[in-house]
Amino acid sequence: MFKFLSKTLLTGFITLLPVILTIYLLYWLGTSSEAVMGNAFKYLFPTSKYFPGLGMIVGIIVVLFVGLMMNAYLVRKLFSFGEQILYRLPLIKSIYRAFRDFFDFFSPNKEGLGQVVAISINGMELVGFMTQDDEKRLPPSFRDRDAVLVYLPMSYMVGGYTLLVPRSNLRPLEMSREEAMRFVLTAGITGKS
Repeated sequence: MFKFLSKTLLTGFITLLPVILTIYLLYWLGTSSEAVMGNAFKYLFPTSKYFPGLGMIVGIIVVLFVGLMMNAYLVRKLFSFGEQILYRLPLIKSIYRAFRDFFDFFSPNKEGLGQVVAISINGMELVGFMTQDDEKRLPPSFRDRDAVLVYLPMSYMVGGYTLLVPRSNLRPLEMSREEAMRFVLTAGITGKS
């Protein structure tokens, strides 16, 4: 009886936790944008024009506008110039670069993680993502080896390893990056879906 109860409780927890965390993240994004953009709206316009939810709507419009503006060549150049300034400031460059690299993973304009590959090591195969195959972008000591950088994420988002792997030890896999990431991060429990 106790085993059945604990198994059922764990199943319910595992089922609800992703849903609850997703809803909470969306709630947090909504309330944060409402607080920031709602206060900005109240500061710029009469308070009588404000209604609950307007800050979130203004926030979405601002983000959409910035996304549209980044399609303009001049805006991209100005943004790049501003980034170069940030990359030269002592403490800010480390923090900004880390955030920038993290969010570039999710950018629709960039590849983020590359081709899904299997690495052969001593008869075993590890699933990873090719992150750099241009030897000119590798550190000088890694060039001229006919090798690529491959990122091996660890299960359950614990971390990962970046390996310099000879091309001959790689085999491309027919999986999307999302499928492969889900497969690796859950230690293959979910299977390839």
